[in-house]
Amino acid sequence: MSMPTTPTTLDRFLTPAHRALWQAADDFAAQEIQPRVQRMEGAPHRVDRKIARLLAGRRWFGVTVPEAFGGMEAGHVAKTILIHRLARVSGAVAATLQASLIPVAALLHYGTGEQHATLLPSVADGSVLMSIAVTEPDQGGHIGGMASAAEWDGRAWVLTGVKAHVGNSHIADLHVVVARTSPAGTRTSRALTAFLVQGDQRGVNLVRHTSKLGLHGFSYGQISFDRVRISPNNVLGEIGQGFEAAQSSSILYGRPNLTAVSLGLHETAVSLTARYVSNRPRYQGKLADLSVIQDRLGQMSARLIMARILAYHAVDMLDRRLPCDDELLAAKVLGHDLAFETGNDAMQLHAANGLAEDFPIQRVWRDMQTTYAPAGTGEVQRRRLAENLLQEEIGTKRTPWSVLHAGRAQPPIADEAVRV
Repeated sequence: MSMPTTPTTLDRFLTPAHRALWQAADDFAAQEIQPRVQRMEGAPHRVDRKIARLLAGRRWFGVTVPEAFGGMEAGHVAKTILIHRLARVSGAVAATLQASLIPVAALLHYGTGEQHATLLPSVADGSVLMSIAVTEPDQGGHIGGMASAAEWDGRAWVLTGVKAHVGNSHIADLHVVVARTSPAGTRTSRALTAFLVQGDQRGVNLVRHTSKLGLHGFSYGQISFDRVRISPNNVLGEIGQGFEAAQSSSILYGRPNLTAVSLGLHETAVSLTARYVSNRPRYQGKLADLSVIQDRLGQMSARLIMARILAYHAVDMLDRRLPCDDELLAAKVLGHDLAFETGNDAMQLHAANGLAEDFPIQRVWRDMQTTYAPAGTGEVQRRRLAENLLQEEIGTKRTPWSVLHAGRAQPPIADEAVRV
């Protein structure tokens, strides 16, 4: 396979193996995903179930799973490449991959040896698709206000509650569910526990899938749990460690994953707009000949370069086991903001045509709206960055999650590590 052309701005982050994976993802997106995009857009009320099977066939759900369990053990730069390149063609497909990689992080970081041996091989080959259920309808991402609860009845944990905006809700086989296990008044950091819940268990009920603004074909819906019995063997981590499992998964996987989705959509918005203005007649030439249009395009290009460097710099640090919580935060919030500004420019430069289904920019713009809230809104990311800065100033900054989990992180990628 010939090495693909990748942006020179990323040369310091990419090995030959990364470049081969980049090419493999591009080929897969062109051959398998592009022909499905129009069908997915035309049926927003339906969940596309074949996408997950296609991704599983490439074993990409195991991109960060150790080779000992059948995974690729390829690291976070490789994970970002896959999500980024898929998002260029379909935000929904990229979301399907990234959403199931977040609970994989919880399993890797908090699972027992037996849970790893039992579950990780099936996760790696895609025969078990995972989701993580933390957010609730009334509380949103306010974990401290969580109402879902699990009570010990002497033999099992009994779980009751409703979770919302669960990525891959309607196609996942196994859910990581975080619920309250301590009485009111207990500190949030010790009040919650993570559980492994089979999707076909009695009492697990899916709320009917309905279409959303963007990501057509991808399910991120509600699941209700009605007195679901959970064996002690299916507790993930220790009792009271649910907050840690949710937070670390969100920071180390969720934020960079969503950054990669934003980056792919951003890149497509720029390329679609450049193509459009280059072919749109205006006066005796093209729309692209006007200096005011070139100024806008130049700004879009600068934003994309900045977003690209931020995204890959952060995950490269994560692969190198360097403290990088702040970099992951910044990449997520700025990645979305930069893509959002470019998306708005793209819609304006398409003018009325941007509103038409015949022009794909409207799909890209809609999908961009979905990366803002998950793993923390922009306000949350900026507050965390400010808190970390102020704590560092007075010498009370806590140990970053990227350091706490460095011992169980994947090793820096070797050229032979990525099997495409």
